Amino acid sequence: MQFLRRPTAPRSSFVRRFAASLVALSISALALVAVLGVIAPTPARAEGQIRVAEQFGVVYLLLNVARDQQLIEKEGRKQGLDIKVDWLKLSGGSAVNDALLSGSVDIAGAGVGPLMTIWDRTHGHQNVKGVASLGNLPYYLVSNNPRVKTIADFTGKDRIALPAVGVSVQSRVLQFASAKLWGDKSFDRLDRLSQAMPHPDAAAAIIAGGTEITGHFGNPPFQEQELAGNPNAHIVLNSYDVLGGPSSATVLYATEKFRTDNPKTYRAFIDALADASRFVAANPDAAADIYIRVNHAKIDRGLLLKIIRNPDVQFKIAPQNTLPLAQFMYRVGAIRNEPHSWKDYFFDDPALAGGS
Repeated sequence: MQFLRRPTAPRSSFVRRFAASLVALSISALALVAVLGVIAPTPARAEGQIRVAEQFGVVYLLLNVARDQQLIEKEGRKQGLDIKVDWLKLSGGSAVNDALLSGSVDIAGAGVGPLMTIWDRTHGHQNVKGVASLGNLPYYLVSNNPRVKTIADFTGKDRIALPAVGVSVQSRVLQFASAKLWGDKSFDRLDRLSQAMPHPDAAAAIIAGGTEITGHFGNPPFQEQELAGNPNAHIVLNSYDVLGGPSSATVLYATEKFRTDNPKTYRAFIDALADASRFVAANPDAAADIYIRVNHAKIDRGLLLKIIRNPDVQFKIAPQNTLPLAQFMYRVGAIRNEPHSWKDYFFDDPALAGGS
């Protein structure tokens, strides 16, 4: 009787299977290493580099002084760092916010309106918050149309230039003023007359006249140049009147990650701003010269000094009176997250003590 035996694979087949097993094991091991590499925390970018986005106007004077006097670099050396600072000039809160979210810049300079927009958009994610104020400066809506005495006098024939429609702080203040005049449901009534335009171009249009741009919601020094350069130019709206007093219109902000990953660089930047604030207060003439030099500005120096010395202007880094605009934006649905305090949308920092 013959017993049936299970056929065995030829030796060559066995070798092939054994080799295949080794390859599979190797692949699995490599895959495990790759997975562990992904899971393992990657080191943060080395400190010592900061990229700052600014825009146009005297409101950025603290940054101009910090740049000219190399205050960030000086404060960095106190932290044991050689900080490399890159400066980028943009126009409009939308462009600035896009640059920050894309990782092209680390510190963004724009109005409170763009800050609220990006704070709301990144809430619970990148967590963008305010870093500091660039000071309290009144912003004027100037018109060269003699018939326009208040915002109610603008018609379909007028166009109001501002940095970014529906995003910039000028646009938000105009909406706030419209809501006070016509009610919250009509807060965006003048958006249809608004046109995005860099401040220098808008100022040139107001001074020259003869174009569809009959209004410009700007900032210093462009608004003062318009008032001095065209006899028909006059103030239609003052941001301080809308917001209930002196307020920080333009601020700096950053992602939570940059602040967390670069504590010494961040500290050096804040300290440099404080240094710049003290410099401007003690040396207004030198600050004026720095503004002209850094910006290659074609501006009357006497007019510039008048702006810097204006008692309504305070170059300080603690934000002031920002909450009314923030709460208005929530009330009309411009942002989804309700701010209860200015500390909701600014990083907690001793340098900002006394903010509002």
